[in-house]
Parts: sequence; C-alpha cells; structure tokens
Amino acid sequence: MSSPRPIIGITCPSRPTKWAKWELDAVVIPTTYHKMVSRCGGIPILIPPGSSTEIIDNIDGLIISGGPDISPEIYGQENGKFTIETYPEQDASEIALIKSAIKNDLPLLCICRGFQLLCAIHDGSLHQHLPQTDGYEEHGGWDGNVTEHGVNIIEGSRLEEIMGDKITVNSTHHQGVKDPGSLRVTAFSSHDGLIEAVEIEKLSFCIGVQWHPERIEHVSLYKAFIDSARGS
Repeated sequence: MSSPRPIIGITCPSRPTKWAKWELDAVVIPTTYHKMVSRCGGIPILIPPGSSTEIIDNIDGLIISGGPDISPEIYGQENGKFTIETYPEQDASEIALIKSAIKNDLPLLCICRGFQLLCAIHDGSLHQHLPQTDGYEEHGGWDGNVTEHGVNIIEGSRLEEIMGDKITVNSTHHQGVKDPGSLRVTAFSSHDGLIEAVEIEKLSFCIGVQWHPERIEHVSLYKAFIDSARGS
C-alpha cells in the first residue's frame, strides 16, 4: 500500500517501566524515532514484541530499532561475559517481521540492534564485546556513553547515493558485526574498519546501519527510506 504520508512501523521493546506511582510492563522507545519519521513525511506507529506479521500488510515501511543485545544463540554462540541482557521474545518477533518485510519487498531500515539482527539471520555473526576484541578496543562509546567517528561508504552503493562517500556517525554500542553473512557491506568505520552498514541490492530499499541516524540529524537517510515507502 502507498499514501502521500506513508505509514511507518517502528519495532519497540516491552520493559518494566515506572508509570506514575507503579512499576508496569510498558512499550517504550526514544522519541527520536517517531519524531524523525514525522519530520521526514511519514506516519509512525509502534510495533511491540509479539505482534503478528499481518501488520506488514498494513504499513508502507518498517524500522527495526536499536536496543539490547540479541541472543548469541541466533548466530551460534553462547553468551559472553558482557552479554547479560537479552530478550528472546523481541528477537523472535523482529526476526519474523524482517523476513516478512523482505519477502514482500517492504522498505526496511534496520538500526543498531536491528542492523546486527539483520546480519545474524543472514548467516552472519557478531563480536560480542568490542572493548575486548583485538583491533576494536577503542571503537567508540557504549554503556550510555556516546562518541562520534568517521565512516567510509562504498562507491556505487545505495547508501553512497543517499549520503555520499564520507560521513560522521555516532557510536553507542559494545557489540559489532564480525561477519555480514550473505549481505553486501556498504560502509566501514574509518578508524578501525568495523562494518557499519549493509544492504540487499535486489530490494526496493533494505539498508542496515550500526549508528543511530535519528539522533545525529541524518535526515537524508530517513527521507530516502520514507520516499521509498511512499513509492516515489
């Protein structure tokens, strides 16, 4: 389906959250996601864990958002020392949504955790803790800290068409993609070569990025995604 203002589904976690004077399980996500979607011409809706893939038939584009570590079982590993917070229900729900979006060629933007999950289900794997991984010890901020670094984008990729060949991104993660599996790598960090972006070329729009474009004013990426969801 398409409309002048496309409907964009955004996956989100369910967590125990302070709600007035109570601690309740709540669907929560940073407001930067829906604000950027609205700013770029879309209508955002939230998709909590456990939602049916039938939602794919009622949206124009899908964002798999950032969040906690994905379960290492997905890429054939056991939990490392620093992989301590995983949510299997969210993993399963988002895997089903990604696969359905790809099957239906629904425009798909995968961010941070979403990017890592996209790679993992395409036979990829992760570095579970960059600060203790040779060559990536100083990659960037994590555990609530945010840093910035350069990224080199591969010539001829969809991402390069949208953003150019060199950009600055934010870093808020302690895990990273080791192997992208069957996906095409389209960007690397300029200071240590970590994989920063992938895409599936045969689809109308399928890009995964390690950083958070909604937090660093990367409007061009969101606009390109939403334009694709609009069918333009």
